[in-house]
Amino acid sequence: MTGLSRTAVAARVDALVGARLVSETEAPGVGVGRPPKRLEFEAGAGLVLAAAIGRSRAQFTVCDLAGRVLGADEHEQEVGLGPDDVMPLAVERLRQLLVGTGRDAADVLGIGVSIPGTVDPVAGTSLNSAIMRGWNGVPIAPYFAALSSAPVVIENDTNVIALAELDDHLTRYRDALIVKASTGLGAGIVAGGVLQHGARGAAGDIGHVKYRGASDVPCRCGETGCLEAVAGGWALVRDLAAQGRSVSHVRDVVALALEGDVAARRAIRGSGQAIGEVLAAAVTLLDPAVIVVGGDMAPAYDLLVAGLRETLYRDATTVAARDLDVLVASHGADSGARGTAVLALRRVLSPRAVDERLSLGIVGPLASAAV
Repeated sequence: MTGLSRTAVAARVDALVGARLVSETEAPGVGVGRPPKRLEFEAGAGLVLAAAIGRSRAQFTVCDLAGRVLGADEHEQEVGLGPDDVMPLAVERLRQLLVGTGRDAADVLGIGVSIPGTVDPVAGTSLNSAIMRGWNGVPIAPYFAALSSAPVVIENDTNVIALAELDDHLTRYRDALIVKASTGLGAGIVAGGVLQHGARGAAGDIGHVKYRGASDVPCRCGETGCLEAVAGGWALVRDLAAQGRSVSHVRDVVALALEGDVAARRAIRGSGQAIGEVLAAAVTLLDPAVIVVGGDMAPAYDLLVAGLRETLYRDATTVAARDLDVLVASHGADSGARGTAVLALRRVLSPRAVDERLSLGIVGPLASAAV
């Protein structure tokens, strides 16, 4: 399959076995001669840590190299906190989870971090985000230095939902829009199976597209007329609170809607209609095969998508919308944390990273000692 010689393959396998990323076991043999060997990936040869930082909630996981969750935690936080408030807590929660697995910092091979808004993955910083005030240009990696020397990778909170779908919806679909409908709104773009970031890393920021239904409604970004100003979770909370409902988060709105509250149901459907109207242009331009909906509004999927379909199919071109599927995210509330772990795993298990590990002669812990 590779076009490599048996000798070359054997040399590579020997190196991977030496690094304890791969193990050899006896396989059942038939006939005479040397019994065959079975090669197995050693998922316990290391760990990755993941911190999915949202505007009002943070989720933390410790995973083995197969992505299996060994420990998980989450934390509700005040909206608008800066990195000096959020990141030390994230590091401490991950430290506690790591202790709970019985492993130590030497086992950590990579750390993934996701945050809302535009990010610069090369610099490892938030990039000119009006929403994440106080985060702009602040390097994330140094916060983890006291915990681990492992590389830190950073990504947008919507894009990691796309990464979480790599073994699910995206095995079937090569072109997709991933919509996060939560406190804020965002979209991840997958084209030809590749996650797109755009020239400045700002691809998919649909929440701040100007929307005619928002008119002069102020947005929390400081502008007026943004889609988020009428369809984002924070806007739904604002509007329902003004009607006397006891809500402080979009999850409260969803709960009311699922209980049958008419105003909450109308708000979520209306959000879907507004999102669908903006997505119609994206669907016409990009021609995706599927739209995947995640985020805190996803539990009210039927309501949200009923509104979304109404305007999307009305406004998108017939050819682009004709066979378009609209699906709920595969991993629900865990999508962000799972995708952030995948982010770290892609870095750790990339050919370049594995080559570097082998060139340095780094030997990982045996899986039997880890699990």
